[in-house]
Amino acid sequence: MKLYNSMSRSIEDFMPYHEKEVKLYTCGPTVYNYAHIGNLRTYIHEDILEKALGFIGYDVKRVMNITDVGHLESDADDGEDKMLKGALRENKTVWQVAAFYTDAFFTDCGKLNIKKPEIVAKATDYISKYIDFIKTLEDKGYTYFTNGNVYFDISKFERYTALSKLNLDELRIAHREGVEEDTFKKNPQDFVLWFTKSKFENQAMKWESPWGVGYPGWHIECSVISLSNLGEQLDIHCGGVDHIPVHHTNEIAQTESYTGKPWTKYWWHAEFLIEPKGKMSKSKGEFLTVSLLEKKGFDPLSYRYFVLGSHYRKQLTFSYESLEMAENAYFKLRKRTSSIAKDALLSSTDVLGKVENLTEEAQNLYGKFVDCLEDDLNTANAVTVLYDVLKSEVSTSEKATLFAYMDQVLSLDLLTPIDEKKVDASDDEVAWIEGKIIERTNAKKNKDWSTADLIRDELKAKGITIVDTAEGARWSKD
Repeated sequence: MKLYNSMSRSIEDFMPYHEKEVKLYTCGPTVYNYAHIGNLRTYIHEDILEKALGFIGYDVKRVMNITDVGHLESDADDGEDKMLKGALRENKTVWQVAAFYTDAFFTDCGKLNIKKPEIVAKATDYISKYIDFIKTLEDKGYTYFTNGNVYFDISKFERYTALSKLNLDELRIAHREGVEEDTFKKNPQDFVLWFTKSKFENQAMKWESPWGVGYPGWHIECSVISLSNLGEQLDIHCGGVDHIPVHHTNEIAQTESYTGKPWTKYWWHAEFLIEPKGKMSKSKGEFLTVSLLEKKGFDPLSYRYFVLGSHYRKQLTFSYESLEMAENAYFKLRKRTSSIAKDALLSSTDVLGKVENLTEEAQNLYGKFVDCLEDDLNTANAVTVLYDVLKSEVSTSEKATLFAYMDQVLSLDLLTPIDEKKVDASDDEVAWIEGKIIERTNAKKNKDWSTADLIRDELKAKGITIVDTAEGARWSKD
């Protein structure tokens, strides 16, 4: 298997610390609100990573943290406290907010067929271990105490910019722009390990510590939870690309200072899901959630199919039009794959035979699928192999068996019958919209502007927006 390593900025042969064991850590959600579909894009790709590793023969142990303790909106030590913000918004305690949105997160994951990690660790369950971790760093001379807070001194860690590849002078300039500087830091990039004093005087979550009553900095939880559950050396650490310059950089500094040895072999990062106006964010008012997609009539697995059509290291632009097209293709695909499985009397609960018992052509298709997974998780090509199987000359039984194997990773419910009314309705709606667009185009050519406007308004009333471009009219569903 080959994976892109953000540390080396190159695709590398995957060789874990122990031959067939993979210790995998994925940064989990901060549970102060629903996860938006941009967050969930990363979790879908991480799900594919875990399942692909298992599929090709590795024993994977995966850990995910749940950030249920106060965490500032910025990766640095500034911004708003997300948990407090959520509690004030909903007139609940921070504990109630954390419990509600933790459940909501895993409900969304279930709808997207994202497997729950073997170990899910709440940040608030590790307070005593954070304190022990900080005391060790303190004993080793990596910290300083000022203004009631314990800071990590980045000047004591030579490899601080190894992952980010950023110039510290440039970082200092960028850090100061629009941010109130913490004058108690020796270096602008020093980060807090334990707060007893911050701008949040009414912080709800506080604990006793050797430095006073307070709460941990955000970066510490991933280090301690990983060390506690996966040991001192980690094979793969996952997250979004926005974690590279600060959060993961700080994790490396504190963890390797604590253990005195190299920590993570492969740093894996997923790119953003973006909207035409830029990166998807929860701070822009109504943000896109799985529930919102469902309210608009979309199947959550259509979104999973849409996500798998792009590589995890490429930005993916979301629009309702593109999701509509993906859903149409997904429904048609699943109608065919489930029909084949029905004809072959094979269900997802059947025990699969050995690949070696398949015909040579079927084995080649299986191998082609595995090659796609091993090529830095090329999910788009892996989905294409499904269509290769459909077009192939292998028997119905072997096609069904191949779909069953592939769905162990893709998790698109390929063998589960789909309501054919969904497929028909999807086809009918797209055909109707495109027919209306053709009518409008012809009206405009004939300079019949009133008819063109009427058609535009008719589509708009049904939530369809038309944008005229040099290449022709494009539509999207609100």
